[in-house]
This record gives sequence, structure tokens and C-alpha cells, in this order.
Amino acid sequence: MFPYIKTQHEEFRQKVRRFAEEKITPVAKLLDETNTFSPELTREMGKLGLFGIAIPQKYGGKNMDTLSYIIAVEELARVDGSQAATVASHNSLGIGPIYEFGTDDQRKKFLPSLCTGDKIWAFGLTEETAGSDARGTQTNAVPEGDNWVINGSKIFITNSASELSGGATIQAVTGIKDGKKELSAIIVDRNTKGYSSEKIANKMMWRAADTGKLFFKNCKVPKENMLGEQGEGAHIMLKTLDSGRLSIAAMGLGLAQGAFEMALKYSKKREQFGRPIYKFQSIAFKLADMDLKIELARNMLYKACWLKDNKQPFSREAAMAKLYCSEVAKEVADESVQIHGAYGLFKDNDIERFYRDQRILQIGEGTSEILRLVISRQLGLRD
Repeated sequence: MFPYIKTQHEEFRQKVRRFAEEKITPVAKLLDETNTFSPELTREMGKLGLFGIAIPQKYGGKNMDTLSYIIAVEELARVDGSQAATVASHNSLGIGPIYEFGTDDQRKKFLPSLCTGDKIWAFGLTEETAGSDARGTQTNAVPEGDNWVINGSKIFITNSASELSGGATIQAVTGIKDGKKELSAIIVDRNTKGYSSEKIANKMMWRAADTGKLFFKNCKVPKENMLGEQGEGAHIMLKTLDSGRLSIAAMGLGLAQGAFEMALKYSKKREQFGRPIYKFQSIAFKLADMDLKIELARNMLYKACWLKDNKQPFSREAAMAKLYCSEVAKEVADESVQIHGAYGLFKDNDIERFYRDQRILQIGEGTSEILRLVISRQLGLRD
């Protein structure tokens, strides 16, 4: 057993796994095919306690640790990336910064209703001009009396366009300081006049997750909705991404585990030349390599979670875990398709969905290229 794992972690894993297999597996294929986000399934995940897992009970959360949360995401991703994305985006990116950087009043106002599954929250960073370069933000907020007036847009935002979306924490330009953009984080309720959203369809991956665009047209938001201090937006967003990388790593780990299990099961029933294909060394070695990579990925991710739970620096380890787990997901999904052969290329086989879903993991929460930059900076190799 992993040194970081305790009895309660394994009990929680089995609880989430049962739910995933009984409730998500039967509908995952249909939701993917129809590009449908399910409010009903999201509410059920809320009843299971998957929203606000690491938030203290005083704010409506479950008061569990980071590792418990990561195990939950891992188990969801083992059967479906879309539902894992809903939970991961809400917990790490949505409510995470409100808890970490919000005032006590902000926490009490927003968090209780966001820990039930009745509402989901978004993280508005990405724009057409701002991705890996977060300072490319164009959305701006201008002070007007006791309000900020926001104009701009966001794109590729998870949990932003469905009926359950409650709003978003966004990054906006609030001024110019020393010739550079001053970036701030602001909490914006979806009921704010001038706030609108649009669903993004025809995605290759996470087709059952709620992905959309956000638009702000003269949105008046109370100044008390600023998260942290004015000008701290970049710091807040980057710190939030550190935690978010753990959840994307968990999605990669869970997806790899699910893809491996499919390949192993298929190799035992598929026969060629009069015997199951797992008996051929070329297939057995593929499965051995997959198992090895998954084991290494899990150790790396759980160590990063342990560091965070013990209040130790974890930015480097989060970057490493996200980079490695996402690339292991790619490699394992690809080899699983190879083991399935032609059968793995059709939509009635779950591995086809897994093969599509893994592709975003090397892009979201920091591309593999950016993560290598982050790690190299930790080594003092770059300015």
C-alpha cells in the first residue's frame, strides 16, 4: 500500500468507484455521443459528497484532505473523463480560490451553495489572447463608485454554460502599473446584468462536460467581490493552477488505469493463432509497461498531494505529476487501442472515447511545454 494511503482513503475510493460503475458507466457512452451535460448526474455526485471535498465543514464542505479529493477524481476518470472534469474543475479551479484567497464573508456567502452539487462554478482565465500567456488578458474592470464594471470575454471555460452554472471567478485588467497590466481576480455571479454564456459544441473530448464561452457587457460587480487584493490576480490564478494540476494529473492517472484494465480484459478474451493474445510476448510486454508507468504516476501524484496536505511547497511536484500523468495517459490509451486492434477504432468501444479524452490532458492546466518550462525554472535553468 502507498505510504500516503490510510484506511479512510481506500474506503472512500471504493465508495466513489461503486458510484462511478453503477451510475456513470451505464450512461457515459450516450452522453458522449449526444454531447450532453447531465445536471441530474451532477446533482447525484453532489449528494455523494464530491463537491467541496476539501472545504471545511463550517463552509459546507466535507473537510477531507487533498488526497481524498484526488482519489475521487481518479476513480471518476477511470470510467469517464467528462464527469471527472466537472468535479475537478469545480473543486480545484472553481471553489478552490474562493476558499484559499477569499475573506470569511466571501466564503460564507458563496461556498455553502457550491458544496452541494446544485450549482457549479467556473474559473475564467483563458481568452482568445490569453492561454499559456496569462498576461494576454484583455477583459477589463473599471471602478465606478462601489462597483467594478467588467467588459470582455472568456473561452474554453468548464462549468460555465449549463443551467447549473452559478458564475465564475475571472481574471481582469484593473489598471496599468509601471507600464504593465495590473491583473485582479473578481467573483462574478451569473445573475449579474450583462453576464451571458454560450455552450461550445463539437468537442473531440469531454463531450459530456459543460464547456462554454463567457461574455461580460458592462457587468456591475460590487467591489467586495474582488478576490484578494487589487493586482494579486496573476498570483491567485497561478497558485490555483498548482492545485488544478493535481486534479488533471488525477484525470490522467484514472484514464490510464481504465484504459489498462480494458486492454488487459480484452487480451484475455481475444484469441489469435489458437490462444489468447496476452500469451504473446509482444502483448504481455505492452501490458507490463503500462502497469509500470501507472504505478510510477500514482506514486508521483500521491507524493505531491502529501506535500500539499502537510503544508510543504508542492509547485514543482504538481507540475511534474501533471506532466507525467498526462503523458502516461496518452501512452497507455494509445497502446490499449493497439491491443484492441481494429475493434478499438469504433465508437461502440469505450477505448475510443478514452483515446479522445486523453488528448486535452497535455493542454489544459498548463501545456506539457509550459510545464517543462516551470520545472526547468525550478532547476535554475531559465531567467
